[in-house]
Amino acid sequence: MASYTAPYAAVAFNPGARCDRVVFVDASAADAPPQSGPRPGRSLHRFANPGRFLRLSGAVLPWLAAAGVALTAVGLVWGLRFAPADWQQGDAVRIMYVHVPAAWLASAGYVGLALCSVLSLVWRHPLADLAAVEIGPVGAAFTALCLLTGSIWGKPMWGAWWVWDARLTSVLILFFLYLGHIALVRAFDDPERGYRSGAILALIGVVNLPIIKFSVDWWNTLHQPATISFTGAPTMYLGMLWPLLLAAVGYTLVFAAIVVARTRAAVMERRIRALLMARAGEAAA
Repeated sequence: MASYTAPYAAVAFNPGARCDRVVFVDASAADAPPQSGPRPGRSLHRFANPGRFLRLSGAVLPWLAAAGVALTAVGLVWGLRFAPADWQQGDAVRIMYVHVPAAWLASAGYVGLALCSVLSLVWRHPLADLAAVEIGPVGAAFTALCLLTGSIWGKPMWGAWWVWDARLTSVLILFFLYLGHIALVRAFDDPERGYRSGAILALIGVVNLPIIKFSVDWWNTLHQPATISFTGAPTMYLGMLWPLLLAAVGYTLVFAAIVVARTRAAVMERRIRALLMARAGEAAA
């Protein structure tokens, strides 16, 4: 029996049998002494098996993507074509159906990145590292969309494409945090060092999220205060609110579908790479 140990996994082969699949197990648990009773985070590791993740995500992904595209299309068509114009901003307000959901997902995506970082650093969850790597580019794309549409919206309202407003500047910092995470996780020859460094950066960057949220309350800014709140009634006409909420839910599902699809591809890439390396080691032996 020949074996090859890869990060987070052990791949075992029988030289006398045909190799049809690669089995991933938690390498850190392989050498640990048996313990009685439940361990912290044990339920989380139920979903760390790549095979189980591929089966579950393969069943969910088509529905997730279809629902996301459908809700996004309905929300955008309703908002851009049929929703009433604002009494002050006129038709320029319609860009909010693209801008506001992108802004929400920019921050929510970073929350997901931070949660994956916690799972990685505390519980050594194998899929958390891969998910964090794949969240970074998607979150950066949504943040870039937020900045771009905000600039387009700001030109007729403020008379400038960009101002160093507290809200705009903090979102720009969020964009740079995403780019920094993308670069850092790929900056080391050892992937484990990249994962750890990226997780630490992601957790440090969490301090920027409340600044983004409360910047319009803490400072005198050009950006308008929040019109939707969990503690009070919305200050927006319902004919404009409903398409905005539909677009936001659609954006969220599309974001999740892209991340799941990218994570599935990363898992399969890692399995194929481990299989090829194990076969190469078997041939050399």
